[in-house]
Amino acid sequence: MFGRRQGPPEKKAATPPPREEAPADALPDADETAKPDTAPRDSAPAESAPASPAATDEAPKPALKLVDRDDDDAPAAPSAAAETPESEPEPEQPAAAAAPETRQRSEGRARAEASDLRQAETRQNRARAKEAKIKDGKESDLPPMTPEQDARYNDTKISVFNTLIESVDLTELSKMPSATVREEISDVVSEIISMKALVLSGVEQQRLIVDICNDILGLGPLEPLLERDDIADIMVNGPTKVYIEVNGKITLTNIRFRDNAQLMNICQRIVSAVGRRVDEASPICDARLLDGSRVNVIAPPLAIDGAALTIRKFKKDKLQLQNLVDFKSISPAGAELVKLIGHCRLNVMVSGGTGSGKTTLLNCLTAFIDKGERVITCEDSAELQLQQPHVVRLETRPPNLEGVGSVSMTDLVKNCLRMRPERIIVGEVRGKEAFDLLQAMNTGHDGSMGTIHANNPRECISRIENMIAMGGYSLPTKTVREQIAGSVNVIIQAARLRDGSRKITHVTEVLGMEGDVITLQDILLFDFEGEGPDGRIIGRHKYTGLRPSFYDRMRYFGKEKELVTCLQAMAAGE
Repeated sequence: MFGRRQGPPEKKAATPPPREEAPADALPDADETAKPDTAPRDSAPAESAPASPAATDEAPKPALKLVDRDDDDAPAAPSAAAETPESEPEPEQPAAAAAPETRQRSEGRARAEASDLRQAETRQNRARAKEAKIKDGKESDLPPMTPEQDARYNDTKISVFNTLIESVDLTELSKMPSATVREEISDVVSEIISMKALVLSGVEQQRLIVDICNDILGLGPLEPLLERDDIADIMVNGPTKVYIEVNGKITLTNIRFRDNAQLMNICQRIVSAVGRRVDEASPICDARLLDGSRVNVIAPPLAIDGAALTIRKFKKDKLQLQNLVDFKSISPAGAELVKLIGHCRLNVMVSGGTGSGKTTLLNCLTAFIDKGERVITCEDSAELQLQQPHVVRLETRPPNLEGVGSVSMTDLVKNCLRMRPERIIVGEVRGKEAFDLLQAMNTGHDGSMGTIHANNPRECISRIENMIAMGGYSLPTKTVREQIAGSVNVIIQAARLRDGSRKITHVTEVLGMEGDVITLQDILLFDFEGEGPDGRIIGRHKYTGLRPSFYDRMRYFGKEKELVTCLQAMAAGE
């Protein structure tokens, strides 16, 4: 009986199964071992009576196991302890047999948990990557919604946005970096969605976070359009109609504002960034974005159907003259002629209609100004992107609330003459500043440039005459024309054709006066030849064969050989 009792403890000590059967001659020793095991229980177990040498080899281990087992049970008499072993081996034998099955189940659970952890980590990484795109406001793969989904989504966005405004201190957010603010807003929006128990899909929640971040930090629904580099103009006709111009064609988008208040809020945000305002007292305003894009706002009551916002967008990469050649706006030989005109300090007027590319062409011309020249620009809203190191940029200012403090273009051009300029560039000549620009061109500031709205070079001359007359200068017509003929050397005409393409249609030289008429001479013309099957205009730039009168000017700058080569290339049709 005691031999069987010694077996199970040895199994628990990870001994081999054959040792479960104790030898027969060890039974008397086991009796002696059991007696000291139970007798000194009132004292310490380690103080057991000494046993025979044969018993001391194996008895101590079973004794420690028994003490451990008896300590877990209630104290009992020695006879009860002797009777319990007969019933204990039966439950222990099945437990030992079930151990491999338990081990297999635990290993299966461990493998399943490891697989779940790997899948959860993969989902978390994908969510983090998606969240990073959302927080940057650059998530562009959101699918379109149906009208019903759009209506429900807009109601949800208004509810979440109003709750966010009530719970967040916007003055504190304005002091934080943009990336940090997007992260904070994303977290708060997620909490609001959970708190309100809103039912949103993952895509809708992503869209909601992007829209709210754009409403608070950017220009709201216009942000996706501003991110696109292929858009030339953004035209907002009230809160429900937004048009864009792409590749010369105007199309309607599905962009909408919540109401006119949101549209006016975005307009205020744009103009206040440059120190201006737009409201009922001052409903018309010109401004610019951070990248130089030109902005015009006209607000109610002048705009009947809601505020009208127009953004003339500039490409992120500055266009060079070679880009115009690639776009077939001008021939390679014509581009070389324009380059020589810009380099040799000829006074140039860039003429064209709205959206014809006047400012882009003027930027390309300024690329050939010598690095050491001091250039001063005057603009209503600073949009020129000159590439020279020595440039002073000036901008007009509207009157303040009291109606005073305005600085006009005429004031800027007059002040330029006191700033030791070598070239004066006027972004757009549209008023009496035309006379001041002519004065600057005639008084030693060679190479000055400006843009003007006109349909052809002859009308450009007439427009300058009219603007001088509108300025209140009571000068004879012949005197004004003599001033124009002595100031302007070259007129470069740009046009937007009916297929949306932009072309340089004229490079015209101002020769002088014949009687009371200003004489013009075309050097390069765009010859219309027809229309292709895809609706594109077909034509080529053609040299007229006339010798430019500014040949002596080119020789003064050492560029006469390059001019001759350029004229020969144009004559060859290159």
